[in-house]
Amino acid sequence: MTYLETIDFLFTQTPVFQREGASAYKPGLDNILQLDDFYGNPHRKFRCIHVGGTNGKGSVSHLTASILQENGYKVGLYTSPHLKDFRERIRVNGDPISKERVVAFTENYIDTIGKDINPSFFELTTELAFIWFAEECIDVAVIEVGLGGRLDSTNIIQPDAAVITNISFDHMALLGNTLEKIAFEKAGIIKEKTPVVIGHAESKVKKVFEETAKALQAPIHWAENEFKIEQDLKPYGSQFSICEESIMNYRLISCALGGIYQKENAATVLSLMEVLRKIRYRISEESIYQGFNNVIKNTNLRGRWETLSKNPRIICDTGHNVAGFRYITTQLAQAPYERLHIVIGMVNDKDVNGVLQLLPKDAIYYFTKASIPRALSEKSLAEMAETYDLKGDSYPTVFIAMEAAEKNCRPNDLIFVGGSNYIVAEII
Repeated sequence: MTYLETIDFLFTQTPVFQREGASAYKPGLDNILQLDDFYGNPHRKFRCIHVGGTNGKGSVSHLTASILQENGYKVGLYTSPHLKDFRERIRVNGDPISKERVVAFTENYIDTIGKDINPSFFELTTELAFIWFAEECIDVAVIEVGLGGRLDSTNIIQPDAAVITNISFDHMALLGNTLEKIAFEKAGIIKEKTPVVIGHAESKVKKVFEETAKALQAPIHWAENEFKIEQDLKPYGSQFSICEESIMNYRLISCALGGIYQKENAATVLSLMEVLRKIRYRISEESIYQGFNNVIKNTNLRGRWETLSKNPRIICDTGHNVAGFRYITTQLAQAPYERLHIVIGMVNDKDVNGVLQLLPKDAIYYFTKASIPRALSEKSLAEMAETYDLKGDSYPTVFIAMEAAEKNCRPNDLIFVGGSNYIVAEII
C-alpha cells in the first residue's frame, strides 16, 4: 500500500473515536494485550512515563519530553490526537515516525493477526508506537493516555512515574457523570509503589487519588502544593517565576507556550522533574530552562494559545471543554483588541451549552464545523448560541468562516479560533 492508502485503511477500516465518537471506544485491555503479545511485548524494552488527566496532558507530555531531550535522553513521545498528519502522534526526539514504517506495520497486521483481532484505531496506533520505540532503542517514552486511564490501551505499561494533570467533566458518557467517577478512571494509571504527580485536585477528587495511592503504596506528590508559580504572559510564550515557598527556587523560566493554563502545567512538570531526580534520572537545572524554552523546537507542539498571525492578530487554542474554555475566556478578557471575532466549531459529544454560556456576548461569532462526522452542524451551534445571546452567522466550512472573519477584521481587532482540536487543525 501507499502511505495514503494505509492512512485511509486505518481511518476507515478500524473503529476511530475521532470519526465515530463513543461507538468506537473499546474499553478494556484484551485487544492491546493480544497485539502486544503477538509483537513480542515491545513496551517492556524501554522506560516510560505515563501522563493522564482531563486537560493539560498534551502540554505536560511535550514539556516533559523536551526536558528529557535536553538531558541527552533519546525520547519517544506518544500523544493524540494529531492536528495535520497521523505521524505527529508518534515521535522520537521530535521526529515523526516514517511513512514507510507506518505502511510496513499496517501491512503486517493485515496479513497476520488482523484476521483474529478487531482492534480500534487507537489500539493499533498504540502498538505501532511501542514497536517503533523499541526498534529505535529509545531511553524513555512519554506516553499520553488516550481516554480515561484505567481501561485505556496505554495502561499496559509499567511506568517509572505517573502524572495526572487535573480532573474536570469530559467524556461523561464513557467515564462517568461525577468528578469522583472520572477521577477513579484516571487514577487507574497509578501503579504499585510507583510515584504519581497530581497537578490539581480538590475535595472528593483528591480523596480518590489519596485512597488509590495508599492502597498501592504509591508515593503521591501534589504539584500545586510543591510549586507556587507566577506567570507573565509574553507575545509569544510565557515567563514563570517560582515563589520562595516552593521546594526549589528556580530563576525566571521562559516558556515557548502561551496560555494562562500553562502556569498549572509548569508546576506539574517541575514536580515531576523532582520525582525523576529521586529515581536517578539525569535532570540538570539548565535542562529544565532549556526544555521549557525549546519545547516547540524540540517536539513541534502546536495549537496552545498559538499566535498564527500578527496582522490581523489571530490566535488559536485547542481547548474544547468547559474547563479549557474557562481559561480561554479569562485570557480573552485580558487581551487588547478593538473588536473580538470568534471562529468556533465543536463536536457533538461535548458540553456545548456549558461552553457557550462562558463565551463573551460582545464578540462577533462565526459558527462553523470541522470536516469530521462528529462535528456539530454550524446551524445547530448557531441556534444554541442564540439562547445565550451570542450573535453571528453560520458558515459551512472552517475556511469560509475564517475568510469572513478576516474580511470583517479591522487593524486592531483580534480573531480567536477554537472549539475543538479539529477546528484548529484545519486552520493550521
